[in-house]
Amino acid sequence: MIIPGLAKCSPSNGFLAIAVSSLALTASACSGDETFGPGQLEDRAGSCSIPTDWLFQTGVPRDGIPALTDPVLVPADDPSTNYLLDSHRVIGIEFGGQYIAIPHNILWWHEIVNFNALDLAVTYCPLTGSSIVFDRASVRGFEFGVSGLLFQNNLVMYERSSVESNVSFWPQMMRGARCGPLDGQALAMYPAIEMRWDGWRALHPDTRVISGETEYGPNYRRYPYGDYERVTNPQTLYPNPEFDQRRPPKERVLGIPFEDGGGIAFPFLALDSGAARRVVRETADGEPVAVFWDRDAEAAVAFWPSVAGQSLTFEVLDGRYLDVETGSEWTFEGVAVSGAMEGAKLTPVAEAYVSFWFAWATFVKGTLLWLP
Repeated sequence: MIIPGLAKCSPSNGFLAIAVSSLALTASACSGDETFGPGQLEDRAGSCSIPTDWLFQTGVPRDGIPALTDPVLVPADDPSTNYLLDSHRVIGIEFGGQYIAIPHNILWWHEIVNFNALDLAVTYCPLTGSSIVFDRASVRGFEFGVSGLLFQNNLVMYERSSVESNVSFWPQMMRGARCGPLDGQALAMYPAIEMRWDGWRALHPDTRVISGETEYGPNYRRYPYGDYERVTNPQTLYPNPEFDQRRPPKERVLGIPFEDGGGIAFPFLALDSGAARRVVRETADGEPVAVFWDRDAEAAVAFWPSVAGQSLTFEVLDGRYLDVETGSEWTFEGVAVSGAMEGAKLTPVAEAYVSFWFAWATFVKGTLLWLP
């Protein structure tokens, strides 16, 4: 029985077989076999503050896509990393001076990686292309799992609680709980950079990365969604509320959400137009930001452009990131490596994250769009 308010329908564009095949590995691996249904949303999780017409049951059980917890981390040249090609994308984080790469390849199949010692949850939704790292300390250290629900094609997480009847549902791109007892609870973000694997290795040769030898055993080199990521491909797994035609649907953008709604998006193809490296000076929520672009890494990162109270203006000269005020040279990650500012670090915009354009425009209504 389907209770009104929670849709269960066939995928809109023929990707169900692909999605199911990508989940086949979980048949014996998932820690739970319960499918969250509409009755459970009402009886167990309470009301929702999101339109449930766009909340879909996928038929995949809770934890049917098995989130990883504290996976084995190995050096970049370890034989167990042979599932990674230079062009594959990773989410890079720094914690306590240690650099860690979490590959999309892993997240295609698991979507969430919990690091208990770090109190972080690294998440990626293959359907919306959204890479977000959450600070779990902001929500009492909850460990997150994959609910099997989708909201506007986006991953819906749930917190693994000892009180099963009290779980809430957390759409990843809403960055907080939107159904259940914790509805309205915000989930703080942790700074991260999404880029090519070879770009991350060049920055951090000593990086650690998730070993491809997990207990689940899929071929992590194989992308399970066909041509879904093709930049002009308009197909989505389930119906989407709307499509903003200003950019190609699957173009990656670096988006900065505003505190009270809205946001600004920096499209990768626009950033790359005529510039191997670029610095964009913009405002986000009324505050100045600097966005660095690197073509080789296929990456963009946003910073607050001030250090110790000194506002800085950045430019690219002869392929180098320089500040106009002191002429100091900076790395793509916002570290001054020469000049008067040597050793200084810019603060990244923790709320900035990468997603497909169609998803960003769907979740961030009235988004501003930067173009050269």
